[in-house]
Amino acid sequence: MALKAGIVGLPNVGKSTLFNAITQAGAESANYPFCTIDPNVGVVEVPDERLDKLTELVVPNRTVPTAFEFVDIAGLVRGASKGEGLGNKFLAHIREVDAIVHVVRCFEDENITHVDGKINPISDIQTINLELILADVESVEKRIERSKKNMKGGNKQYAQEVEVLERIKEALYNDQPARSVELTDEEKQIVRDLHLLTLKPVLYAANVSEDGVTEADSNPYVQQVKEFAAAEGAEVVPISAKVEAEIAELEGEDKAMFLEELGLSASGLDRLIQAAYRLLGLYTYFTAGVQEVRAWTIRKGTKAPQAAGVIHSDFERGFIRAEVVSYHDLVAAGSMNAARERGQLRLEGKDYVVQDGDVMHFRFNV
Repeated sequence: MALKAGIVGLPNVGKSTLFNAITQAGAESANYPFCTIDPNVGVVEVPDERLDKLTELVVPNRTVPTAFEFVDIAGLVRGASKGEGLGNKFLAHIREVDAIVHVVRCFEDENITHVDGKINPISDIQTINLELILADVESVEKRIERSKKNMKGGNKQYAQEVEVLERIKEALYNDQPARSVELTDEEKQIVRDLHLLTLKPVLYAANVSEDGVTEADSNPYVQQVKEFAAAEGAEVVPISAKVEAEIAELEGEDKAMFLEELGLSASGLDRLIQAAYRLLGLYTYFTAGVQEVRAWTIRKGTKAPQAAGVIHSDFERGFIRAEVVSYHDLVAAGSMNAARERGQLRLEGKDYVVQDGDVMHFRFNV
C-alpha cells in the first residue's frame, strides 16, 4: 500500500533540508520563503533488521524492503486559507497525504531568517493549525448548506450528515481540529470524501541544531512542543536536519560509528518512520522465498485476504488460506522446514488477523 506523509511547516524551519537529507532527492533549499514551489516526492526504504535476518536465512535472489513516501510541501504563511502566498497549492497537496509531519523550528540561528522575526514554536504551530482549521470551516459549511437542501426531500442520510458536520464545525469554531471530535467508523465514512485537513493525524518533528541533537530533552523549545503535542495525544520526534544530511552520506559501519559518537541508537529518519508507523497503526509482514524476500505494509487489524491483496488483487479475490509463521519462531527454528517440523508453521483462513512480523505464503485460486 502506498503511504504518504506530507512534510509541512512555516518557511525556513528546515522542511526542505530535512527532506533532502532523508530522501537524498535534491529538493531546492534556500534562505527565503517559497523556495519549494511544487511538492517534491521522495520514496524512502523502511529500515527493518528483521528483513536483513530473513535474507541471511533464505539467501534469496533479491530483497525488497517496504517503502514510505515523503512529500515536501511549499511553505505556509498567514492567510493561506484565503489564497495568500502559495496557500491554495499548499492546502490542496495536504489533502492527498495520509499523515502530516509538522516540522517545527527549535533552534536559534541569526543567519537563518524566521518568517516572524523570532523563534516561537507554539506560535508557529498555531499559525499552521489556524490556516488548516479555516480551510476546513469553509469546506464543512459548504457541505452543511448542501446537505440541508437535500434534507428537504426527506432523506435521513443527509440529516445524519448534517448532525456529524455540525459537531465538527463546533470544534473548528473553538480552534480545535476535526480529529478532536470522536467519530464512529460509520461517521468517518460520512465525512471521508471531504478530505478534511485537520482530520489527518499529525506527527511533530522538532528540528534542533546540529550541536543540540543529543541535548533535545533539555531544549526549552522542544519541551514546549512536547507539552502542546501531549494535549492532543500527538508524538514528537526531536531531529536535526543538518545531522541527518551528514548521516545520509554514510553507509554501513561508518553510519553506525557516527551514530554511536553522537550517542544515538537510530537516525532521525528511522525514528521518524517508526513514529509514523505508530501514528498510522501500521504493521509489516513478510514473504520469504528463494526468488525474493520482501516486506509489505498493512494497517493493524487487516485480515489475511486483504493482506494478500496488497501483493495482488488476484491473491485476495481467489484467497484459499495462508501459511503463517511468526518471525521470531522462524528465526529460532533456523529455516522454514525446521519451523514446519516444530509445528510452528500453521494454516490460517479468511478471518485470520495478520500480526506484525508474520512471515506468510498465500494459497489462492483464480
